[in-house]
Formats: sequence, structure tokens, C-alpha cells
Amino acid sequence: MACRAFGRRNYFLLSIAIFTIGSGLCGMATSLGQLIFFRAMQGLAGGGLQPSSQAILLDSFPPEKQGAAQTLFGVAALLAPVVGPILGGYITDEYSWRWVFYINLPVGALALFLCWLMVQDPEYLREHRKELKKQPLNFDFIGLGLLVLTIVCWEVVLSKGQEWDWLSDAFGRVQVLLALFFIAGASLVFCERRHASPIVNFRPLRDRNFAISSLIIFLAFAVLYGTSTLLPAVLESLFGYDAFHAGLVLSPSGVSAILAMIVVGALLGRALDARWLIAAGLLILAAGNFWMSQLNLDISPWQAVWPRVVIIAGLGMIFAPLNVAAYLYIPRTLRGAAVGLFALLRNEGGSFGTSMGQTIIERREIFHALRLNENLDRLNPAVRSYLGQVQHGFLQQTGDPAASHQMALQSLEDLREQQASALAYFDAFLIFTVVAVILAFLVLLMKRSVAEKGAHLAAE
Repeated sequence: MACRAFGRRNYFLLSIAIFTIGSGLCGMATSLGQLIFFRAMQGLAGGGLQPSSQAILLDSFPPEKQGAAQTLFGVAALLAPVVGPILGGYITDEYSWRWVFYINLPVGALALFLCWLMVQDPEYLREHRKELKKQPLNFDFIGLGLLVLTIVCWEVVLSKGQEWDWLSDAFGRVQVLLALFFIAGASLVFCERRHASPIVNFRPLRDRNFAISSLIIFLAFAVLYGTSTLLPAVLESLFGYDAFHAGLVLSPSGVSAILAMIVVGALLGRALDARWLIAAGLLILAAGNFWMSQLNLDISPWQAVWPRVVIIAGLGMIFAPLNVAAYLYIPRTLRGAAVGLFALLRNEGGSFGTSMGQTIIERREIFHALRLNENLDRLNPAVRSYLGQVQHGFLQQTGDPAASHQMALQSLEDLREQQASALAYFDAFLIFTVVAVILAFLVLLMKRSVAEKGAHLAAE
């Protein structure tokens, strides 16, 4: 509604400007608090860019060309996983993390100029904006306040939950935030269902396909962000990679996503039921995570590349069919609300996956360290042999028997921590495998979903 009243073109230009300014301010931040605030500014501006950009494409192309236009849009969006990790790692290693933000300034300025030059609101939207200006302001301030409170509580709990020990928090911070989250969330649903122009319209969730698709996109993005944050951590903490070489391992997967999206778009155009593509993509996603869970610390870089390629290929197969299945039975009057709700759940799924992945790692690492301790005693011949060999080597270096003994024990402890951490990471990938398999079975509850000719087929 705000976009219609303000003008889609004006909203788009303002969002690009705020996002670009936020990038510059992030680069100049002098404290963690400032960095978080400016990143929040970026998120506020960037959150609506993807839905509004797709709406601009839908208005700019006739129905028979919308699939091709949206596919090109998806290909451009998926180039980021190819270029981003390598470029970001190189900039961080060779210059400074601040330049990761500064590099957005010329790009944002160019985007702002090109959009100002070429993007125009369609005639129907200009007429609608004139009608809205004649009406009294009916903005949903209560809904906006409840939405902000709900999201803030949710994000703080996800980011701080593990640090505060979740529901065992001695100071009650997590418990209070969760109570506020549920109260604000319930109030949001209650108020929005009764408002004429709600800030968040929950009516699309009445459709079975949209509800299941929303759950799938939420958890699929949780798996995506979970694996995307854990794999670089594995490579840097356990394998000793720097940011640039970790980016090299991650980048080839973007190519598989682009290829998968193009193939899926062609299959959907041939009237293939989207449900089977969603299920196939989820099973491929599960296979990639299972492959990742079976690795060890003696692998080469390419052995980490291929499971990641499989994971992202599976995700590339999911997004376009989910668009078809989610919106196929939604009335045109509710499609704008459905797109916004879908985008919100997708973004929050990423936050959920990042937080849950970190929680799994920390808890499973403690578990595996305790289990490994059960066999690390002096009566174990393997332990005695290891300590004897290592202590002898340290003794030759230092000439101090007491110091070499302590160094040998420290070496054993470091090895235990390394193995416990590795097992925890592989456990996380195994849990993501189970999540993806369960989601594949949910597809059976969806209605038949065959794309109409000229429909929006592209991934987001």
C-alpha cells in the first residue's frame, strides 16, 4: 500500500539511495552498535527491493515474455554466490573489511542513476496513486508497531539465545522476549485480520498450497543460510583456509544454481507439475547435506566443493516451482500481500537457520568432547603411544622433560577439541538432511500445480 501511495518508482529509488548510504556508513562504523544500526538501515531499505523489482518486470513485459525476463533476473541475482565469496574474501585479506561496504557506493550510485533514467510507473499505478491521494490516510500504524515488536523479539532471541542459554537463562531475558514475541504475534494476527488495509495480510495463508510453500521456503532458506555460514567456518577454523580460499570453495556452487534454474524453468514451461520439481530439489538438497556430513578432516578442497554444488543445485530447483505452487491459487487481489509475506518468511528463515546452526555446533561440540574424553585415559594404549611419541619430539626441541610433558598433554587436548568440533559440524549437516527430507514429504499435501502459459516462472 505504501508503495502504491508513494509511487513504485519513487520507492525503488529511495530504497536504493538508503541502501547505498547505509553501506557507506557501515564502512565508517567505529563500534559494533553503529555497525548493527547501519546494517539495520540497509535491511530496511533492501527488504522491498526484490519484490518491487519483480513487480516492475511484470509491468514492463507482456505475459508471454515475463518468464524469460524473470529468468534473466534470477540468473543475475544468482551470480552473487559465484562472485561474492571470492571478491569479499580477496578484499578482506588484501585490504580491509570496510571495503566490502565501500565497494557498494559506486555500484549503488550507478543503479540509482539508471533506475532514475529508465524506470517509470505504469499508467494504472499512477491513476491508482491519484485516487489514494484523495482518500484520508488509513495507514496501519498499530500493525506496523506490532510487527516491529514481533520481529525485534524474534531476532534478539535468535541472535542471543545460545549466549543466554535459551530457556535456562538465569536473568529471564529469553523467557520475557519469547512471551513478548507470542503476545505481539498473536495480537498482530488478531488486528491484521480486522484491518481494511493491513500492513501484513495473512489471508493468503488460507490457501493450502501457499501455506505449505511458505513453510518450505522458510526452512529451505534456514538450511541454505545454515550451510552457508557453517561451511566457511569449517574451512577457516579446522582446515586453516583464509577468507579468499574459503570463497573459492563456495563460489562454483553458484553455477549449478543458475543451470538448475534454467532447466527447471524450461520444464515448468512444458506444463510439468511443480510439486515433483520441489520434491526432487529437496531430496537433492538432502543428498548434498548428507554427503557433507560424511566428510572428514583429511579431504582436499574439491571434496568440499562438490557437496556444496549439489546443495545449491537442489535449492536452484526449488525456488521457481515454489513460485508457481505458492501463487497459482491466490486471487489477484491478494497476490501483492502474498509476495510480501513470502519474502518476509524467506528472510526470517535465513536468520533462523544461522542461529540454529550455531546452536547445534556449540551444543554438539560439548557432547562430542565429553564422549571423546571417555577414551582419553592413560590406560588406553593408543593414548599412551601418542603421548610418548609427541613428548619425545617436544623433548628434543626444548630439552625440558616437564615442559615437554605439558606440551604433549596440550597437543592431545587440541586434537580432542579439533575432532569434537569437526563432529559437531558434520552433525549439523546431518540435521539439515533430515529437515530437507521431511519437507519433501510435505509436498504430497499440496494441490496439483502446473504453470499457466506466460506465468512467472523464475526463481526469486
